[in-house]
Amino acid sequence: MAALTLDERSARRPGLGAPAALGLMLASGFSGLGLQIVWTRQGALWLGHETAAVLAVVAAFFAGLALGASTLGAWLERSARPVRGYAFCEALIGSWSLVLAAFGAQAGGWLAALAGPAPAPAWQWTVAFAATFVLLLPATAAMGATLPALQRALAGRRGASVAALYAANTAGAVLGVLLLAFWLLPSIGLVRSAAVCAALNLGCALLAPAVLGGPLAPAPRRDAAAAASLLPRLAATGLLGIGYEVIVVRVLGQVAEDTVYTFALLLAVYLVGSAAGAAWQARRPAASVDGLLRALAAACLAGGASLWFAPAIKAAVLAAGGASYGAALAAEAVLALAAFVLPTLLMGALFARLAEQGVAAGLGLGRLLGLNTLGAAVAPLVFGVGLLPAAGAKVALAVVAAGYLALASAAALRSRATWAVGAAAGAMVIAAPALVFVDLPPGGRLLALHEGATATVSVVEDAGGSAWLKIDNRAPEGSSATRWADARQAWLPLLLHPDPRRALFLGLGTGITAASAAEDPRLTVDAVELLPEVAALSPRFTAGFATGDRLRLVVADARRHVRASRERYDLVVADNVHPARSGSGNLLTAEHFAAVHERLAAGGLFCQWLPLHQMDLESLRSVVRAFREVWPDAVAVLATNSLDTPVLGLIGRSGGTRLSPEALHRRLRSAPQASRWGFDDEFALLGSVIAGPRALARLSADAAVNSDDRPFVAYRAPRLSYAPDSRPRDRLLALLAALDVAADELPADPGALAPRLAAYRQARDRFLAAGREVVPSADVRRMLAQVQAPLLDALRLSPDFRPAYEPLVAMAVALAPQDPAAARDLLAELVRLQPAWPEARQMLDGPR
Repeated sequence: MAALTLDERSARRPGLGAPAALGLMLASGFSGLGLQIVWTRQGALWLGHETAAVLAVVAAFFAGLALGASTLGAWLERSARPVRGYAFCEALIGSWSLVLAAFGAQAGGWLAALAGPAPAPAWQWTVAFAATFVLLLPATAAMGATLPALQRALAGRRGASVAALYAANTAGAVLGVLLLAFWLLPSIGLVRSAAVCAALNLGCALLAPAVLGGPLAPAPRRDAAAAASLLPRLAATGLLGIGYEVIVVRVLGQVAEDTVYTFALLLAVYLVGSAAGAAWQARRPAASVDGLLRALAAACLAGGASLWFAPAIKAAVLAAGGASYGAALAAEAVLALAAFVLPTLLMGALFARLAEQGVAAGLGLGRLLGLNTLGAAVAPLVFGVGLLPAAGAKVALAVVAAGYLALASAAALRSRATWAVGAAAGAMVIAAPALVFVDLPPGGRLLALHEGATATVSVVEDAGGSAWLKIDNRAPEGSSATRWADARQAWLPLLLHPDPRRALFLGLGTGITAASAAEDPRLTVDAVELLPEVAALSPRFTAGFATGDRLRLVVADARRHVRASRERYDLVVADNVHPARSGSGNLLTAEHFAAVHERLAAGGLFCQWLPLHQMDLESLRSVVRAFREVWPDAVAVLATNSLDTPVLGLIGRSGGTRLSPEALHRRLRSAPQASRWGFDDEFALLGSVIAGPRALARLSADAAVNSDDRPFVAYRAPRLSYAPDSRPRDRLLALLAALDVAADELPADPGALAPRLAAYRQARDRFLAAGREVVPSADVRRMLAQVQAPLLDALRLSPDFRPAYEPLVAMAVALAPQDPAAARDLLAELVRLQPAWPEARQMLDGPR
């Protein structure tokens, strides 16, 4: 007796039934969404975080799905062996995922080089879309074909309708989003998470014959008339559905924390609604497509209207739940539910209803799914790049609602209900305020606002006249009031290089740091900034800096710019990016630090600034470990002595050589601008060092290495943003207690100044500890009661410690009109402790 083929055996078995088939769809959906998350993160590592790159990667993923559904999926629907085709697709997804896991990093380097360090948006979009489309196509095309193949294999079986299969697939995607974001990626990283997803695909391939066995139902006859209305509707609903998601995510980015967890929650709620809508359609079919379209238009307006109340909703949830990590996540989940749950419920029901009508009309699920996904692929470009920056979020919401209404039949368009929804959309455009949130300080005002494709950037002025830069309404990214501190972040590393001529600054912010460096007439500065809106507003903060033509602004992704560039720099300075923000952790990985090392000229120096006021100590330890993978002789410095906004710098030098005392002295004399920012002598410069290589090795000994594959910081740092568990000053003082530095570990040999420098560092630590519980007051007597004794003690320990001297002189001046004798006594003590500095003596000898 001849052996039976796989499909002949399947045809003779009843199979395990629809529930087991739905289990396959659940696993396949988990894997598909999980792989999308992994590949999107890897695409950002390779191609950059610019709008063009991010949206092109998303569009390429959807385009691959669409091509696979409309070609391979349609072919499998006509095949007599859809079970074998389904198994092949799942096996291909799993196998290709493993190939990408093994060779993705090499492909990423090639893509970065192809895009270039600072590509034009059109070229970047072309490279990102075309390269990602080709690279992912074997897997994405197979993903697009799985649902059509499975539907054909199960056609006619009870409980295996298109709606039920789609609901199960989408429910699996929900699990994929949540488990990857909250467990797999933080625990095992990108490559191993991709391997887990691949194992699910391979498991589906192995189980398919047993689960899907059974005879095939006859294919329905094609109804050409149905195609005329169904196909355009499916393409348009894909466009509008993802367009609505793009709008909501963009607006809530100004209210939520914009972490990896924020996006995971938004996407999960979107998918939950879609799955529930499809399940509802499977059990209780909706009355009419026209009714669904009208209801969906109204639901998008209602969900969009919730965005205006998003800050109040978030505040109410946080007030009810307290300052906890769970309450913060709950607040973001509630925001997502308010905006997404009703619209996505109807979106899922509408797609399932249209797809079932199309299958019944013989159009084939592959073609229907392909058109819907093609619309989704276009949506990021149409809405994210085009409509949102040009017209704003409220107009884009009205366009979505009007788009759904326009898909209704002529009879439905004439109904009063349809006109009422249309009128509501028009009223929203005319009467509602813009969907832009900018919190102003008391007595403040808005100076400038740029709404871009990626972020809304504003400049606000406080009651004292200081201008502050804000991105998506978050904590200020710098200000005119922090000019001195920001400039020090340029000059501290500059002074530790004997003769810098070319410098690269990664991250612009207000531009003060890069502009202050460019005042050095011997230095040429390149400054790379991701957001064009930030680059456009930086001149508001850098006016007055004599940069000449020495400062060149480059709008590009800093990570890709470093990797793709072939320039060599004497100095690279990386801005103190917020580690919890989406994408920022990519600038703190061992791979990025290694790429920076390649950009340094011989003897070059790299300084990575870290905001300790926005970073927990465990995340800091992980970054230090990653930094030491490249620079084992690194040291740590403090930018200022601020207790509220402490900024720590990690400094590594190519070659690891130290400056001689003579070279350090020459460097200070050759840069007279440095004294403007507090670097008057060797003590001010070398006294900023808080840790040597041995202390940093102890600090990071058992820490996880923050890497591209294991992005520890991206998943750990948000916890501090959601629920601060300590004050910045407490973290700083705890860190100082655990660190030390020996004279032979300093970036420059202090020579005979070593004992005085050690005393200076002790005075610094005592100065900071004394300020821990100080309560600021406008009453100079009250301030002196708190700080006079500890500041004088710091000066007695180190008369070279100017940070204790200058505030006492200022307070003596303020005290003089109230208590001249006490002011003279204080000034006299300052002169006794430090006779070389003139300020106290001039005040003491001045007119009385």
